[in-house]
Amino acid sequence: MSAALDYGVQSFCFRHFKDNADVAQKVLDIGVQSIEVCAVHADFNDPEGWKDIVKTYNDKGVDIVSIGVQTFTGQDSDRDFFECAALAGAKHISCHFQLETYGKALAQVRGWSREFGIRVGIHSHGGYHFGGQPSVLNHLVGLGAPEVGLCIDTAWAMQIGPHQGNPVKWAKDFAGHIYGVHYKDFVFGRDGMWEDVVVGEGNLDLKAFVGALEEGGFDGMAVIEYEADVENPVPALTKCVETMRALAG
Repeated sequence: MSAALDYGVQSFCFRHFKDNADVAQKVLDIGVQSIEVCAVHADFNDPEGWKDIVKTYNDKGVDIVSIGVQTFTGQDSDRDFFECAALAGAKHISCHFQLETYGKALAQVRGWSREFGIRVGIHSHGGYHFGGQPSVLNHLVGLGAPEVGLCIDTAWAMQIGPHQGNPVKWAKDFAGHIYGVHYKDFVFGRDGMWEDVVVGEGNLDLKAFVGALEEGGFDGMAVIEYEADVENPVPALTKCVETMRALAG
């Protein structure tokens, strides 16, 4: 199985549910066995407390493949994020940087990445967010490579517009620097507002995107993310998994 089709789920999909044992079961219920855990379900500045959370997922047979999305701000305490990822056996952290502090933060992150053997993917979070569009991402990845690359969120990539925000083009242009993927899909209203839909049923050309990842030798972590139906996300997420499986034949 290619890395592009070896996917789990983002814990933010289950943000209505705060018990990690409950979340772990829902991961299994939708048909996957790995997760990227976000700060809704853990305090990544508390490595000791995090150990119990890791055990909860491991006892259920769910692998933690990444944590995030974490914001690196140039503070020494951000090292805790790497310690937590390492305690879980994860090899990836999804992240944001900030305009005011990215210079110092990138230098820190590169050092910690080498220390822990964990890659960092900058999460593309739309046109209103620093690091949400290609020219800024090129700059940041250029400064941070090879420790820092890109985590393509397919829906948020599309949010900046069809020319600059084409996920298939991003998969080609950033090949070799893509360390994470969030499979997410949006449709857009006339006012530009977005709406979550099952992956592959919106504006995302899912088959072409996966093909571009595979052609570019993608070897990172991948998760599905669906943010609607907060109180009952399992049916739609199960459908996301089924859609992804259909691509694998």
